[in-house]
Amino acid sequence: MTVQADPRLVAELEIYGAQDVLKCYHCGNCTAVCPFSKAPFIFPRKSMRYLQMGLREKLKSNLEPWLCYYCGECSEQCPREAEPGETMMSMRRWLTAQYDFTGISNLLYRSWKMELLGIIVLAILTGLGFYMFGTATGDIHKYDGPGAFLPSAVIHAFDWTMATILSTFLLINCGRMWWFTMGRDPEHRATPAMYARRAGLLLLHFFTQKRYSECDRKGPWRLHIVLMLSYVSMLVLIMFFLPMMQAGPAVNWWAHAFGYAATAGLLITVAMALWGRVQKSATHYKHSHETDWIFLIMLFYVALTGILQHACHRLGSPYAANILYLAHLMGVVPMLVLEVPFSKWAHMCYRPLAMYFSHVQVDAMAAKESAAAETLPA
Repeated sequence: MTVQADPRLVAELEIYGAQDVLKCYHCGNCTAVCPFSKAPFIFPRKSMRYLQMGLREKLKSNLEPWLCYYCGECSEQCPREAEPGETMMSMRRWLTAQYDFTGISNLLYRSWKMELLGIIVLAILTGLGFYMFGTATGDIHKYDGPGAFLPSAVIHAFDWTMATILSTFLLINCGRMWWFTMGRDPEHRATPAMYARRAGLLLLHFFTQKRYSECDRKGPWRLHIVLMLSYVSMLVLIMFFLPMMQAGPAVNWWAHAFGYAATAGLLITVAMALWGRVQKSATHYKHSHETDWIFLIMLFYVALTGILQHACHRLGSPYAANILYLAHLMGVVPMLVLEVPFSKWAHMCYRPLAMYFSHVQVDAMAAKESAAAETLPA
């Protein structure tokens, strides 16, 4: 790989949230206190150095920003207040934009106004589209059954169509992540057997955030895992059990109990995250990129309108339930379209992939060293 320095890289990362990276003089305190910084992945010092030197391609091929969970201890121990934890966070945003072949991630992260405009436009189109469909084919005073304003079968088909399109974008971007970090560098090329042997790590780290749980500070991990599992649970219920979830007004506890738990998890954890950012109560809340605020506010809005819509339906107010359902969908569609493949929720894929790839990289390097040792004369 050709190594070229780009002096514009530091200024570029500042837009993504990098804080005072030029203050860093590489004392190594940040790396020394990080519980996850172990050979061959020495961070955040090495990543900070790549950024200072303008090594764009080195940074693009780097897995280390994804191996950092921003507990904040590195920033607390930095004698120069160079904010290595926040810089690693900015690198994750920047890498998300590098993986994205459409350029949408770059646009969203570089301009909160464009993200907000995109949300508003998608919300209006969603509301108008579903309202026109609902009034043309059903009755806004009827929530479910024949003649319903927004029948579950129609929403179900829409969900799966959107999921297919968004998953395609995300899978392509995940493929680009593999190419940048594993595929194009001969040093990191691994055999199919190495990938197969480590495949279980994907599910392990996706569902448990196991590495994060090993951090000395358990609070952020607990908040993160509840938020993630609540979102995934709600997504599974909507994608696979929507007719059961929407039927009523009687409560089907077999399905709705999971929905209530997931909604409570979302509302509580998002409220805690928002309050933490307002209060700046922890190091990782000290700095907030605009996209962090937008993401959390949208998630809270979607969870709140969802439970209110559900409550109106169960209490026998189908007209209010349909109006709130429209408001709910006007939040759901922009959040999924923009956040899943192009912004914050994409991290749910990139982090487990990084853990997986890091183990495969270690296996590939060990195999090369072993092969090289065998060729040495006795």
